[in-house]
Amino acid sequence: MTDNITSVGGGSRPDTGVSALKGRTGAGAPAETRGRTIIADGVVAKIAGMAAREVPGIYSLGAGIARAFGAMRERVPGGGGGAVTRGVKVEVGERQAAVDLDVVVEYGVPIVDVAGGVRTNVISAVERMTGLEVVEVNIAVDDVHLPDEEEEAEPDEGRVR
Repeated sequence: MTDNITSVGGGSRPDTGVSALKGRTGAGAPAETRGRTIIADGVVAKIAGMAAREVPGIYSLGAGIARAFGAMRERVPGGGGGAVTRGVKVEVGERQAAVDLDVVVEYGVPIVDVAGGVRTNVISAVERMTGLEVVEVNIAVDDVHLPDEEEEAEPDEGRVR
């Protein structure tokens, strides 16, 4: 029997951007280790994005331009699928992952505490759900949302009745 092996795109595999967790094989190996599990970068990005948004004090993810393009993309039919991963970049290696986040925080919250909470939540969620070790979570605070700032509200009805 062989030990658990983890490999990633790059090397000899043509499909980059995925993590393949390969288990032991053979009749004597436990059922949960027989075969390979492939985890795409996009999966890790979605997990990290959702975990970051759960932290109190986070208003949104993504730098100003990314949020503007994302808002336009969401208005196009079939184009809103990337909202969860906006502001999230991940690198997935053989056994490890690194996460970069662009965040906007609420005015008045201690940014250092919010960043610590985001790191804790993202690391916990990614490691628990994927089995990958998160080596770093880099956070760029791009803006502070003020209470009197309103997002451009979209009208519920058209102009013409």
